[in-house]
Amino acid sequence: MNKAALKDMTTIVVRLTLTCLVAAFVMGLTFVLTHDAKEKNEQLREERVMYGILGYDKKHPAPDTMVLNTVYRYVVTKGEQQSIAYVLPEKSGKNIYVELDLSGNFVTKMDLPIDAVKIRNRGERDAVVHKVSGADEVRYADNVIIVTDKGKRAAYILDGIYPGFKTTIRVKMALDAQFTMLGFEVLEHEEDPGLGGEIEQKWFRGQFEGKTAQQLQDTNVVRLAMPDDFRRALEGKIKGEDADKIRAEHRADDIYALTGATISSRAVLEGNKSMVRKFVYRIQVLDKALSSQNISSNF
Repeated sequence: MNKAALKDMTTIVVRLTLTCLVAAFVMGLTFVLTHDAKEKNEQLREERVMYGILGYDKKHPAPDTMVLNTVYRYVVTKGEQQSIAYVLPEKSGKNIYVELDLSGNFVTKMDLPIDAVKIRNRGERDAVVHKVSGADEVRYADNVIIVTDKGKRAAYILDGIYPGFKTTIRVKMALDAQFTMLGFEVLEHEEDPGLGGEIEQKWFRGQFEGKTAQQLQDTNVVRLAMPDDFRRALEGKIKGEDADKIRAEHRADDIYALTGATISSRAVLEGNKSMVRKFVYRIQVLDKALSSQNISSNF
């Protein structure tokens, strides 16, 4: 290879390297500049969904007395033993760590040296939980938001993901203080458009609203035509007291399957059943443990 050719190859390599470095810099800078904005937008979207399934919107805003209290659940492993830990806000304003054994018996309670802002950061929260627990392994499981109004428990907001017809379905659900379904929103899914994808429709989701925890467990999916008045009430074509009356008359009905998508309809029902059943058990166990130790939570 002559010197001219070697020089040309060197020039090409240098230029390509510089181009790659500039491209990487631009992409990195773009990520840094947009990451916070994306996170903020996602947070705002989730907040809109939460308030929406609680029944609030711009015309009917949530009361100033309402507080959203986040409770984080962890699986803690110490040697051969596993336990369940909760991170929650105490009445004093501190965040505390409460550990229960797998039978729901109280193990320990400790203050967490982390403020209300940093605790929202998954990495910082995990590190603090690992440190105070003294565990070999700490695994974040999930969280629930306990809604209070004027200091009294008003509702719960749950996040869930369960199997669908194709992949998984991710939802956000709201229950009232007695575990009656207030509503749920489908956040992500890959069901077929025009078939299982109709699980997003308000008339389908609305069938779940008002069902108690026990009614939900006793509910099945049926391949029958939905009564016309019920569908019109769910779609908002019948409003006010007339709609309320119709919905009350059909509250104990089974879930009317989406046309051509019985499997997707059943997946949503069974997924919602599982979410509610597990949550009711867990919150009752946690409440019992907090009460037995006279721990004053913020909810």
